[in-house]
Amino acid sequence: MAENNEGNKETVVEPAFADTTVQAQERRSHGDRHGDRNDRPYRRPRTDRAPREPEEFEKRMVDIRSVQKTVKGGRVQSFSALCVVGDKKGRVGVGTGKAREAVNAIEKGFSAAKKNMITVSMSGTTIPHAIVMKYGASAIRLIPAKEGTGVIAGGAARPVLELSGIKDITSKIQGSSNKINTVRATFNALKALKTKDEVAKLRGKTAEQI
Repeated sequence: MAENNEGNKETVVEPAFADTTVQAQERRSHGDRHGDRNDRPYRRPRTDRAPREPEEFEKRMVDIRSVQKTVKGGRVQSFSALCVVGDKKGRVGVGTGKAREAVNAIEKGFSAAKKNMITVSMSGTTIPHAIVMKYGASAIRLIPAKEGTGVIAGGAARPVLELSGIKDITSKIQGSSNKINTVRATFNALKALKTKDEVAKLRGKTAEQI
């Protein structure tokens, strides 16, 4: 505020840093420093981007654990991830990954699972026969089921069965419920399945002779 000597009237002195441009006044009048969005020119969506291809395999992380190792300089923390991949069409894989960071451990787990893929022998929407498989202190029993039953499985066995493409099955986990042992037992059980035609081919006979 300052006084004018001629008319003894008060006048307002604008600060030197004040923005008095027309654009600034318009921005203040709109209440947005970028102006009204409706007054902006229309922008066409980008069409030069290639469409994203769907992934071949569906990924699922079963478990991730933090592991600490005591060394001379102190404790070193790392992560261990148990991952399953599958296309739900008869192919499934299991892998584990270890790294200092959780993200890297998960990536290694999925990469290892893709390298350890198997093709599951199926009879329609279920498995061709019952099987019992043991891994470590864990054991799993897989039993065929009629169409419409669904996947009756719990724990770490369910992701392996679902990603393999089996839609009707009954399972029972026995012994230890350790996730790594359960996943490995389920994976080995699916790997050991054989259809009637495959057994006949191994024996050098026809399916009717068995």
